[in-house]
Amino acid sequence: MFDELKTRMNRFWNSDKTLQETDPEFVELFSRFAYDEVLNEPGANHPDLDDATRAMAILATLIGCQGIDDYELMLPVAFESGVSGVQTKEIVYQAVAYLGFGRVLPFLKKTNEVLGAMNVALPLPAQGTVTPETRAEAGEKAQISIFGEHMRGFAQSGPEETRHINKWLADNCFGDYYTRGGLTVRQREMITLCFLAAQGGCEPQLTAHAGANLKVGNEKRFLIAVVSQCMPYIGYPRTLNAIRCINEAAKSAEE
Repeated sequence: MFDELKTRMNRFWNSDKTLQETDPEFVELFSRFAYDEVLNEPGANHPDLDDATRAMAILATLIGCQGIDDYELMLPVAFESGVSGVQTKEIVYQAVAYLGFGRVLPFLKKTNEVLGAMNVALPLPAQGTVTPETRAEAGEKAQISIFGEHMRGFAQSGPEETRHINKWLADNCFGDYYTRGGLTVRQREMITLCFLAAQGGCEPQLTAHAGANLKVGNEKRFLIAVVSQCMPYIGYPRTLNAIRCINEAAKSAEE
């Protein structure tokens, strides 16, 4: 499936010429690495990392690093790899909690544009499972199931002047998003790891969510494989930072 991404990159427009015409040497260099060496490297793969999972991780990574042009190239490949429209929308929606609406809106618009071009009827089936009255309780339950019993009462904890942020984390981040259908909890934690790794500067949160990934069943080797597959899109520094956070979380889990 990822051979198609290489073809699409070659057709990507830069002014009035394709990159293949303007930068053939670079296209060959990058394509050979990203769509051959990285895809086929044993250390960058895992039994749970099928084409659809890989595509979801890359979509989340491209949102995290604001790579909207590459995101547009990746979307059709993701669909061909087995990622559904609902799953794609859920990746975009959840990104708002970790990147903010201002950075995610262009990706939502681009997703709708691509789905429209594919004659997919919008809106897609609703995935919400909570109401305004139940979201806080459901969010706390999600936090407890993902992070542990110490999250019970988290929404009411901390200094009074910032306690509302803890409340929002429970009812909005986890109550509004993690309770939705379309993605499993393991998938949601994986894409959260990708959001955080790709935008950088979020290492404390990245370490915490690496630990959450381990708790929900995404083992260390799988997380390293995910980050490795996303490396061409975010570069070595953020990749190495992410691996350090994964190692720290794994060490804490062992202790």
